[in-house]
Amino acid sequence: MKILLMGHPNVGKSAVFNRLTGAKVTESNYPGTTVDYTKGYMRLEGKDVEIIDVPGTFSLEPKDKAEEVAVKMLKENRDSVIICVIDSVKLERGLYLALEIIEEGYPVVIALNMWDVAEDKNIRIDVEKLENILGVPIVPTIAVSGEGIKELVSRIKEASPIDIEKIVEKAGGVEQ
Repeated sequence: MKILLMGHPNVGKSAVFNRLTGAKVTESNYPGTTVDYTKGYMRLEGKDVEIIDVPGTFSLEPKDKAEEVAVKMLKENRDSVIICVIDSVKLERGLYLALEIIEEGYPVVIALNMWDVAEDKNIRIDVEKLENILGVPIVPTIAVSGEGIKELVSRIKEASPIDIEKIVEKAGGVEQ
């Protein structure tokens, strides 16, 4: 099994990566580029699992070299589970990328990172309702302290491809 950590720049992907791998990492340049990515391993249910901290991207329509690499890594790893790391304070912005990945048919788990910052700003997110609408596991995390990381790991096995039409239906459809 392989897990790709995807999300916007500066949402805490590397902090999640370090918590998952214990910072046992290899940093590399993507072939033919100067764009860095980090690779490491963790144990899950007695097996080694490769974790890749993909360069940050705002969408699956790349605007620069780092985003091109992120999209290419996603396409080259069709059999991977995606942990989509979202800044809890900027939920709507992060959900755009998550929905693109879900729509492409990847199994996804969402880490709502920086949960403490959202709470400090009095931002309330109904995780259970959002999880029900999207049909993917969602876990609030505070990667710098490690809070939520054990639950995130335990929910990886729940990730499976979702039919995007069901999400639209659950969300109440789209007005035309």
